[in-house]
Amino acid sequence: MRMRTAAAAIAGTLALIGFVTPAAHADTSAGDTVFSSLTFSKKTVNVGISAAQTLSITATAKDNSGIKEIVGFKLVSSDGRYLYANSVSCSRPTSTTMKCTGKYTLDPDLVDSYYDLKNSSAGTWYFRAEAAAKDSDYYEIQKSAPFEVKRIAKLANTQAGPEPVAKGGRLTVTGALTRANWDTNVYAGYAGKSVALQFKKSGSSTYATVKTVTTDSSGKLKTTVTANASGTWRWKFAGTSTTTGATAYGDGVALG
Repeated sequence: MRMRTAAAAIAGTLALIGFVTPAAHADTSAGDTVFSSLTFSKKTVNVGISAAQTLSITATAKDNSGIKEIVGFKLVSSDGRYLYANSVSCSRPTSTTMKCTGKYTLDPDLVDSYYDLKNSSAGTWYFRAEAAAKDSDYYEIQKSAPFEVKRIAKLANTQAGPEPVAKGGRLTVTGALTRANWDTNVYAGYAGKSVALQFKKSGSSTYATVKTVTTDSSGKLKTTVTANASGTWRWKFAGTSTTTGATAYGDGVALG
């Protein structure tokens, strides 16, 4: 993956979005050049600690005089670095349009590489590109095409006991929340996060939240509840702007 620090930019990628100009957020243009469509392969790119993730972006530009070129296919990360396309291929569907597809790779495990994903890279990224028309009109996408790059979170299997438990007895439920640390390439405890404890009664297909518990400094979860019915307990994390959600495997507990 090719990233570079920068101030002003041009970036690109992700998420099945219909894009029609004129767009907001400081795009610039002159004349009748527009991006008639912009399609991302993913709306959110979720990255763990080792497997690289790929994505593609297809941009179609239009101008009555015809499009000369689409340039500057880049992604701009949340920490201000550029990710350039591995490849860009273009075609001319009509005399007035040009269609280009760029392919990208996001890699968390490029040891000692400037292009390695860092924890600071998680969050909102932007696609940037410029379409230049044959009559010198143009349209530049700057910040109107955002998408998310998130660190993957995991929840350990739910543990609930004692099993069986007497009706009305106290049940202790434990778990642990971790997330990908792109700086060290391990899954580390995610401290201070609210996680829902959910219960599904035997015979039901629906979980309901019983209470919310905050992870400790190591990402661990522990709480006690009253057992009123047989069923399955599980933890569920909603996620954040930089981290994916996660759902733990449940633990079935029967009343004894």
